[in-house]
Amino acid sequence: MASDEWRGKLDAYLDGELEPAEAATLSTHLRGCAACAADALQRVQIKRSVAAAGRRFEPSRELRARITRSVARPRWQIRPLWKLAGVSAVLMLIAMVAATLYVSREDARRQRVYSELADLHVAALASSTPVDVTSSDRHTVKPWFQGKIPFTFNLPDLQGSEFTLLGGRVTYLSQTPAAHLIYQLRKHEISVFIFQEREGETAGLPWGTAHSLSFNIDTWAEDGLRYFVVGDVSPSDIEALSKLLGGE
Repeated sequence: MASDEWRGKLDAYLDGELEPAEAATLSTHLRGCAACAADALQRVQIKRSVAAAGRRFEPSRELRARITRSVARPRWQIRPLWKLAGVSAVLMLIAMVAATLYVSREDARRQRVYSELADLHVAALASSTPVDVTSSDRHTVKPWFQGKIPFTFNLPDLQGSEFTLLGGRVTYLSQTPAAHLIYQLRKHEISVFIFQEREGETAGLPWGTAHSLSFNIDTWAEDGLRYFVVGDVSPSDIEALSKLLGGE
């Protein structure tokens, strides 16, 4: 298929609207077509800029907490018991609504993080230099990160497995630095992102597998670090790499 025809599908691919087989074919095309890869990278950057602009005026957690406390604060004088019972019911309803809003907000945060990680994965693969340190030797890749990110991490030896380390780079999610490792499985690339668990939007997300756009994702926390595994391979392949890296 000509590049012009593929370009017409890039937005659907980045938004996860293509069928899995077609998405996999386009992913392969991007690895071999510099023009389409550059176009995909530009669109990812635009998406991230729009997302960042949308969060610029998002209320802080502290402001939302103050509003919730203000709404829930009792403001009545001494009243008959039947009126107090009615007020209690109203307060319970308010608490339930607040809890529902909190869950919805956390779900939105999780989906936003997954979407942005998928964008970072696509941007790296679409780049002419997906990694800044190229090596399959963990003893070369791990020391390269020293002084470039504010934490250290373990990098298990995966020799003898189906996964091959291609290298790594430093990346950022909402100004939070992360180690970005890229592994290869058959003809697919898989990204592994490592953040400090206490930093930024990735902190405190629930563990487990998920699906965002055209990618499967697994996440867990260990020793103060948050791990994400992102790729267009099957969920079982994602889980297999996660286990090799120390995920449960």
